[in-house]
Amino acid sequence: MLGISGPEFLVLLGVAAFVLGPDRLPQYTQQLARLVKELRRMAQGATEQVRAELGPEFDDIDWRKLDPRQYDPRRIVREALAETIDPNDPLGLSRPRPQPERPARPPAPDDAPHLDPDAT
Repeated sequence: MLGISGPEFLVLLGVAAFVLGPDRLPQYTQQLARLVKELRRMAQGATEQVRAELGPEFDDIDWRKLDPRQYDPRRIVREALAETIDPNDPLGLSRPRPQPERPARPPAPDDAPHLDPDAT
């Protein structure tokens, strides 16, 4: 929680209670509670909006897999080594690869690119 441990948080609460005093402490506590409720409502609304825009694909996403805390290079290498390899095509060259788009027509020899002599 923002790099604050339990004892540090208790000290901060004690300092806040001392600085604010008994008169203003309930008012600020209510404001903090409203802020937390509003943040939760906004997060829920954002989740619902993403779910509505993505449709059924939203539920198919494995969010744990996208969590950066789950990144483990050893696991990634282990999974890559565990993939089955076709003995007839060990490099995977027979898999279809997307072909790059070709221009509509090849450039003519007299279609030299325009070069700005001041820019060079």
